[in-house]
Amino acid sequence: MGAWLNGPLTWGDAIVVFLWVVVFLVIVLGFVTYAIYFERKVIGWMQFRQGPNRVGPLGLLQTVADIFKLLIKEDTIPRKADRLLFVLAPVLAYVPAFSVLAVIPYTQKLYFADLNVGLLYYVALSGISTLAIVLGGWASNNKYALLGGMRSAAQMISYEVPLVISVVGVILLSGSLNLRDIVAAQDGGWFWDWNFLPQIIGFAVFIIAAVSELNRTPFDLPEAESELVAGYHVEYSGFRFAFFMLTEYVYVYAIAALTTVLFLGGWQAPAPFLDFVPGIVWFLLKFAFIVFFLFWIRATFPRIRVDQLMGLGWKVLLPLSLVNVFATALCLELFVKG
Repeated sequence: MGAWLNGPLTWGDAIVVFLWVVVFLVIVLGFVTYAIYFERKVIGWMQFRQGPNRVGPLGLLQTVADIFKLLIKEDTIPRKADRLLFVLAPVLAYVPAFSVLAVIPYTQKLYFADLNVGLLYYVALSGISTLAIVLGGWASNNKYALLGGMRSAAQMISYEVPLVISVVGVILLSGSLNLRDIVAAQDGGWFWDWNFLPQIIGFAVFIIAAVSELNRTPFDLPEAESELVAGYHVEYSGFRFAFFMLTEYVYVYAIAALTTVLFLGGWQAPAPFLDFVPGIVWFLLKFAFIVFFLFWIRATFPRIRVDQLMGLGWKVLLPLSLVNVFATALCLELFVKG
């Protein structure tokens, strides 16, 4: 991993890349499995319950049992569904979710792809999953699924705009779309040099928009079990349903990693005297904090109404993100270039 591919790609290099991808896929699947377990435990503790505690020691095999149950369930396709699109939608949702992880740098030397437009690559690919959700809802030939798909299209497109604009300030400060360069620009020695303080408005907009992009509480209107049964994937069962769930938690991984890189200094230590701790440890600690925060949000807030959701995106987050870009550019012009 890292910049070891300097010449033409040989068959040996291709095999090594394939093995790295397989290993990374196993790591991501392990994260998804125990992120679900951890989420259920955290919500249980917050609600004065124990959470999973039966299957395996401390309930550690509960999610494994749930996944196994999903995989052996009967795979059904509605008679009047658009069969091709119905089958294609879960794959189209998952592939971009896994592909965006290629540009995430974990340390200065630990990364898969060092793209000069890594942030643009992430934003472009993550938007494809919206198409998959709309396709899944429409192809199911179910009114609840269609409503969930339409809600998802409106929500994810609306919040994609402030999400992208909120990171423009980070791009202005670092002068690059390369994620490793963005982390390097935050290397001031102390935690207050990380982007979350000078970009506090952009950071707040990014977090709120990211939760909405993940379709998680309080922005889980595309699923909305109490209103739409299960939303866009109401007709899916077995491993196809598992693909949609896998996509959601892979994006949790991706958003937590991207937030760490853009706003929390990546692998940088919070203070100079802590530099002896390996960078990967700091990255994982910050990453784990963001994941915990997302689970905490789910256990705390109720679902908001559709009109409140759209109003928040267009009337609050979009203006704030534009103000953040203007303020960042003004400060750079007055205090840095001047």
